[in-house]
Amino acid sequence: MSNHNHDHQSIGLTSLQYFMLGLILFIVGLFMKNMTIKLVLNLLSIILAGHHIIFEGIEDTIQRTKEQKKFTPNIHLLMTVAAVGALILREYNEAALLILIFAGAHFLEDYAENKSKKEITSLLQMNPTTARRNTDNGEIEIVDVNDLKVGDILTVLNGDQVPTDGKVLTGNTSIDQSSITGESIPVEISVGDQVFGSTINGTGTITMEVTKASSDTVFAKIMELVSQTQTDVSQTAAFIQRLEPIYVNWVFILAPVFYLLGIYGFKWGHDISFYRTMVFLISAAPCALAATDIPATLSAISNLAKNGILFKGGSYLSNLSDLEAIAFDKTGTLTEGRPSVTNIKFVNEYNEQEIKHYEAMIASMERQSNHPLARAILSYLSSASELELEVENIIGVGLSAKYQDKDYLIGKPSSFTNTNQEINDYTKRYEREGNTVVYFAENNQIVALIAIKDKVKETAKTAIDYFKGNDIHTVMITGDATMTGEAIARELGIDEVQGNVLPENKSEIVKNLKETYGIVAMVGDGVNDAPALVMADIGIAMGEGTDIAIEVADAVLMKNDLKNIEITHKVSKRLRKIVIQNIIFAMAVVLFLVIGNVFGLMNMSGAVLIHEGSTLVVILNGLRMLKQTQKN
Repeated sequence: MSNHNHDHQSIGLTSLQYFMLGLILFIVGLFMKNMTIKLVLNLLSIILAGHHIIFEGIEDTIQRTKEQKKFTPNIHLLMTVAAVGALILREYNEAALLILIFAGAHFLEDYAENKSKKEITSLLQMNPTTARRNTDNGEIEIVDVNDLKVGDILTVLNGDQVPTDGKVLTGNTSIDQSSITGESIPVEISVGDQVFGSTINGTGTITMEVTKASSDTVFAKIMELVSQTQTDVSQTAAFIQRLEPIYVNWVFILAPVFYLLGIYGFKWGHDISFYRTMVFLISAAPCALAATDIPATLSAISNLAKNGILFKGGSYLSNLSDLEAIAFDKTGTLTEGRPSVTNIKFVNEYNEQEIKHYEAMIASMERQSNHPLARAILSYLSSASELELEVENIIGVGLSAKYQDKDYLIGKPSSFTNTNQEINDYTKRYEREGNTVVYFAENNQIVALIAIKDKVKETAKTAIDYFKGNDIHTVMITGDATMTGEAIARELGIDEVQGNVLPENKSEIVKNLKETYGIVAMVGDGVNDAPALVMADIGIAMGEGTDIAIEVADAVLMKNDLKNIEITHKVSKRLRKIVIQNIIFAMAVVLFLVIGNVFGLMNMSGAVLIHEGSTLVVILNGLRMLKQTQKN
């Protein structure tokens, strides 16, 4: 089948009814002995079931011929001519059967396309349409989401859909963010937190400030990405689409040659030569070949969408089957992106009361810090007592405080000069394990080492093991110190680490990987990952990532589950296998029919059933891609 670029208005419920009516008339015609009635019923069957086939055959050929300035026929025209030839030969049943099966194959292709759109359509239905905007006089007005401007103040009631991206000004609530992140557990939201359009508010009421226009929200970027799914096809499909008019042209050219060869070469006579020429037109048509890729690819994209993996198009999914190397950003992709304390090591023996005092000092000092690691320390020491302190934040050093005539300091190791061998050994050990180390000192004597680490995601190890098992080179690209990166890499079993990488250099590393290995994928979630995502053959963004990363990526993991990359690779390999099966089968059937026809072993009924049947087999084989692929 050809890939139709125009709107398929005729193929809908009404067209299906026409098709079914045509099918009924064809079946009735099989039992009619009167040739006139048989002819009328089969003609009506052809017109009712195949009017769109005939129309597309003529209209598209005329349109493309004008555009290309040379005769550019399509398969629809070839099938129409073959049906007319069958009617001339009084093979009425065969003519109707040819059109019926060809039209039926169209409905199967539409089924595959509609299945691939299903998940996207359900996303579109989640797109908010109205918002409650606060007016200057304190009232609330219902407005269209498209009318919102940055800076508008909105009220979001319990159970409401969050209209657009923004920042919470008042109130506390829990929000179901599954439409953005795929996470089923609602997230607790309070003043200052970001909220995303299309998410669902829980039991609280909040006011929020609009921070992005509706066209720039994270949800809009995701929708913009997936809207390209239907127009982007694999290299195989694109080649077949380019080949189709050339192939059909040659069939039209060879048909009269075949007819003349039959008369003057094989001495078949005019009637047999014409009959076999019509059989040749049917046998040589590339119907099955044209359906080898696109239905299977659309089914695969639908399969992935059910797992929360959204692809921009078939070409990227096809490329993934040839993957030779895959690069990962570290923070937020391989790791949780939220540091946590792995250990607090006291360097001397202290009794329980002393330890509780020191823990209270550390927690009380960190409560007055704005450092990103403070939250991790406070989470670890959540039960520690709170002391009244005045804390000074010394830039480049850390936190200092005075309590009961004693000086306390929390800072990075380079801020201390009075370390001993034991402290140095512990520091090196923690750093080798990927920790950031902070010292806590009393009166300039180090009391404890605090080891803080961004923990790896549980799914990261599984994903890395899968790619290594498939001989795909794994790389971590991080702006962190090489030692920290190497510690995470050892834990996960990653082949190569690129540490201390500036954001602008990430794309250069991906470019070098492409030159060394071939097809390369990049997985990331931040603004600084965007250039590398563009440079990669397949850019994969995490659904919790920034909107710019989602916008430039070729695929989005809505559930932030790295095991879904494993599923995607498996699906792409299955897709490649099915497409190759389809191509071999389609061409083998054409060869079999053409050779059989030359030797007089093929009648028109057999040619129609085998040829059009092969098209249905190819499409049904492609629809197997709808079957879910399991994680290990």
